[in-house]
Amino acid sequence: MLFDWFTVGAQALNFLILVWLMKRFLYKPILDAIETREKRIAKSLADAALKESAAKKERDEFQTKNDDFDHQRKALLSKAQDDAQAERQRLMDEAKQSADALELKRKSALTSELQNLRQDIARRSRDEVFATADKVLTDLAGTTLQARMVEVFTSRLRTLDDKDKTGLAKALTTPGASVSVRSAFELTPAQREGLQHALHDTLASDSTLQFDTTPELISGLELTANGWKLPWNIADFLASLERSVDELLKLPPVAKPKPKAKPKHPTAAAKETP
Repeated sequence: MLFDWFTVGAQALNFLILVWLMKRFLYKPILDAIETREKRIAKSLADAALKESAAKKERDEFQTKNDDFDHQRKALLSKAQDDAQAERQRLMDEAKQSADALELKRKSALTSELQNLRQDIARRSRDEVFATADKVLTDLAGTTLQARMVEVFTSRLRTLDDKDKTGLAKALTTPGASVSVRSAFELTPAQREGLQHALHDTLASDSTLQFDTTPELISGLELTANGWKLPWNIADFLASLERSVDELLKLPPVAKPKPKAKPKHPTAAAKETP
């Protein structure tokens, strides 16, 4: 068999031309399409990765916000509970204070009412005692209780001891000194004159007595001269009666307000109640 080089060369050339044509018009578009698709797929995968990353980031942010919300909710709930407890305690304290104030006011009103009752009973008892004593003295001795008080006080003024006489005399020698007699009842002119004579007989003094009516003395008399004092009243006798009334009403004795202290002369002497 003869080998035809021309035919072989023509076939080889045809083959090369075919390869070039296939590469130019078939393989290259296919390869370009494949490359384009691969790029599109790669881009899609990249976009998907970005979206997944963004989604994960959003999920993490949401979880973080959710955790923050839970913390805030718990904090707000705890604060609301604390505020509610504090408000409850405040309302309870206010209610207790109101109850205590009401109880104190009630006790104060009750105590005041009982004290008024005690004072009223003591006053009425005192009036009855005075009226009874006055009636007894009138019936038995032909004199009144007030008249007898003045007689006793006049007698005491006449029988002052040396110490009291000295104190009264010094008080009367003080420049501008005055002598006054206070009594719980109105003295008659005769009783005033008797007291004036008693003062003159005791000290040989020309001092004129000034007379005042003071119901607070509780049926008594009191002579004062520049701070020197000679008192006589039945307050001490009535104290026992008031204590009996207090015991009856189950009340502690009410402390009486102390009178304001008056300036005393250095040599003045205070006479004790018999």
